[in-house]
Amino acid sequence: MADVIKINDSTWRIEDGGVRFLLFCGTEKAALIDTGMTVPNAKEIAEGITDLPIVLINTHADPDHISGNASFPEFYMSPNEEENYRNFKGQGTILPVKEGDEIDLGGRVLRVIDIPGHTPGSIAILDVKNRVLVSGDTVSDSHIFMFGPMRNLDDYIASLGHLSEYADQFDEIYPMHGSFPVSPDLIGQLKEGAEQVRAGEVTGKEVEFYGNKALLYKFPYAGLLCDLK
Repeated sequence: MADVIKINDSTWRIEDGGVRFLLFCGTEKAALIDTGMTVPNAKEIAEGITDLPIVLINTHADPDHISGNASFPEFYMSPNEEENYRNFKGQGTILPVKEGDEIDLGGRVLRVIDIPGHTPGSIAILDVKNRVLVSGDTVSDSHIFMFGPMRNLDDYIASLGHLSEYADQFDEIYPMHGSFPVSPDLIGQLKEGAEQVRAGEVTGKEVEFYGNKALLYKFPYAGLLCDLK
């Protein structure tokens, strides 16, 4: 069962085992950011928190982030994520968003930042007024999946560099896995670690995740799960 945790009077996180999703409220509408892994009633949970009309924004389409999407006939997502979404039998109409697009909840603007790498259409969401970055799975202190289809380590490194360009616009990061919140310093640490992996400067340990073998590169701040190469 999902646990609802109030962050402040207009923000909640919903913990669904090892993944979370978020509810941001403005004065006119609310945004559910992702819908978790085992929560087909994610919209119902959000409606139990707020009476505002609810829109859905997906940071990306891995199956642990879309369990409640079926309750929304349409939702915001990068068009570059559609193949990934449909591969997991995702239904509904994608309202395409891209770098710089803004969703105004009423006194609370959410700005889209393109961060491909973890998946082709991963996005971050900048809560402009509250100086918070929602990072999806790209930034966390957990094990970040960079193995299997749809992953691209070079794009991931470039996207971390891109997020650093926004560093003066947020004070906290809300990730979908691991500790909550995390420091913006984690972006640079992850970039350095990923660059070391790409350069062959660190050694990974072979592990098994959900029946798949991968190399785990364990750093003091997080882990990167990469292909066996």
